[in-house]
Amino acid sequence: MLISQTIQPHRVLLMLVLGMMLSACGKSSNEQNAAAGGMPAMPVTVQAVTAETVPIQTEVVAQTEGAKQIEVRPRVGGIVLKRLYQEGEKVKAGQDMFLIDPVPFQLQVEQARALIAQQKARIEQTAREAQRLKGLLDTRSISQREYDNAASDNSVAAATLLQYQAQLREAELNLSYTHVKAPESGIAGRFVLSEGALVDANTTLLSTIVQVSPIWVRFSLSESDLISLGGHLRPGHVEDVRLILADGTEYPLSGKINFSASQIDPALGTQQLRAEFQNPDSTLLPGQFVRVRLTTGKRDGVFLVPQTAILTGQQSKFVFVAEKDKEGKTIAAVRTVTVGSWFKDRWSVLDGLKAGDQVIVDNLIKVRPGAPVAPHAPEAAPTSAPQGQTKS
Repeated sequence: MLISQTIQPHRVLLMLVLGMMLSACGKSSNEQNAAAGGMPAMPVTVQAVTAETVPIQTEVVAQTEGAKQIEVRPRVGGIVLKRLYQEGEKVKAGQDMFLIDPVPFQLQVEQARALIAQQKARIEQTAREAQRLKGLLDTRSISQREYDNAASDNSVAAATLLQYQAQLREAELNLSYTHVKAPESGIAGRFVLSEGALVDANTTLLSTIVQVSPIWVRFSLSESDLISLGGHLRPGHVEDVRLILADGTEYPLSGKINFSASQIDPALGTQQLRAEFQNPDSTLLPGQFVRVRLTTGKRDGVFLVPQTAILTGQQSKFVFVAEKDKEGKTIAAVRTVTVGSWFKDRWSVLDGLKAGDQVIVDNLIKVRPGAPVAPHAPEAAPTSAPQGQTKS
């Protein structure tokens, strides 16, 4: 029993030493294997690009405005007795909008008619007098001068009648102006004053009318936008004009350019433009902020790439593509690209890619130039995990 207890500590010490040696050997073996295997391939999703034909277009912020904005003012002064339209509703050209007290103007009409009747009687009197004196002149009972004065009185009376008739037409016209009518069809604004207000002729603003069909959309393009579209725009050079509403939906009717500035605004460096859209249901109202999409033609040989694949360097934009190196390994390579405008949800790449390139679209933070990658299609998952990792 004493001998057994003395030998046991030596066996324990020997076992510890052997364990340490085996552990060191195992660690050294793992390090050598890792060094021999190199960096594990990073699984990435790739998209094979093909040349496509896309429209040459751009989108800019714009604002709607009425094709006509008309101020409604009275042509005669007086007291506004009544508003005859519904504020904010459609009105038609010629529709009554306000009634101004007509009584003073009715009195002017009656007075003018009375003057006309009086003058007609005066004309008859002077005509009879001239006719009577003509007989006396034939018998040389009166002088030629007396007859000439009588004939002149008749002519003056006839001219005065014409004056009174003109006054009557003016009085009747002013009486009609007491019904303030809509000069154009459109959406009527609010009544600026109130019933019972005293207004002045051709001065006081009563309301406004905005014509909303057609409706105009005003916007501007920067010089870079103009270059991408092919130069300064003129109405005949734009193939299609579309409107994008605030909720992202597209207005169903296309428009047309009805104005383009002949020069660049020196203060803003932009070209001012205006488009016209039919608006039969008054879907669009003046003052709305929208987006205008202009199309001037088509461009061939364009590659469409997801937004996430386009990276920005210090001097240019670039993408990573998966390709074979000299040893036949698949690695990530850098391609400098020239991008155009947006098309739907993707960037258009004008230069830097060729058909069949495998553009890397994810894991771009971890990808390094020349690093090995394990590409797979967007709809396929990676078939294996990188070396040194286990699947969960």
